[in-house]
Amino acid sequence: MSQETENDFSKARNKALINELQHILNPEEASMISFKQIRQIIKPQNETYVGMQTIPISKIVGSEGRYKDFDNQFFPKNSFMKERWEHVDEAVIKDIILPPIRVYELGGLYFVRDGNHRVSVAKSKGVEFIDAEIVSLQTEIKLSPVRTLGEMLRQIIVYEKKNFYFETSFGDITDYWNLDFSSPGQYDIIYQHILTHKYFINQGIKKEITMEAAITSWFNTVYMPVIAVIEKYKIMKYIKKRTAGDLYIWLIHCYDELKKKFGDGIPLDIVANDIKQEYKWSLLKKMKNLKNKLLFRRKKSNDTGKNNR
Repeated sequence: MSQETENDFSKARNKALINELQHILNPEEASMISFKQIRQIIKPQNETYVGMQTIPISKIVGSEGRYKDFDNQFFPKNSFMKERWEHVDEAVIKDIILPPIRVYELGGLYFVRDGNHRVSVAKSKGVEFIDAEIVSLQTEIKLSPVRTLGEMLRQIIVYEKKNFYFETSFGDITDYWNLDFSSPGQYDIIYQHILTHKYFINQGIKKEITMEAAITSWFNTVYMPVIAVIEKYKIMKYIKKRTAGDLYIWLIHCYDELKKKFGDGIPLDIVANDIKQEYKWSLLKKMKNLKNKLLFRRKKSNDTGKNNR
């Protein structure tokens, strides 16, 4: 390989290292998005072969199989990729026409099936467009280009909330607009909770209640009482980056598991308090570990200072 291709790879590899260091406290923020994971969350209906098109590289956000080899900006994370990366770079330098990459299109964004190295080289050279053979996966959601999985998940959650509120009229019925979650798929669980609640109410009456009545009843007699217990024990104080909706689903899940083992006589307060104590001690343990690390660093710093005198 030429000196130019070696230099190009070194620059790309260094950019990946810098990106990793900038996100050392949250390494997932520098990781490439896995197509398989997003597909499992969105659950597209059908695949359609679109054919050849020129696509913007800025909309290529993930990979099907090589998401561990590149960072979220398609810079190479491993030195073993050097030879193949440089082969592609050399072809670009010599103006050799490379075959089109192959991608999945999902929600307006692209995920590489084949051609990750070609995308990586193109991005490192500031190329804006690339030829691609496209298979489109059908979904109603439209996604904006993002660099991290967390950003993409937030877009999906916003879409799910909008869909849930629109299809059920939940906000209009309850005047409650803060049913929020920190992970996708939770609104489907809430909908199933409402349907189950509706089923049990209908067991004792002749005329089936409306969905509006079921939502109202579930909100007033199930959801809000659970939220009241969460607030009573101040659980959210110990569980950061979670919503009241997250804790509702978790508390109900734990409660149901205990009822299966010990029957229906367990008060919800006991479950809530147990969760609080578990996370309270977990937080105290983390704080203690942090304190020990800081003390160790201070002692090490002091010892170093004494030795340098």
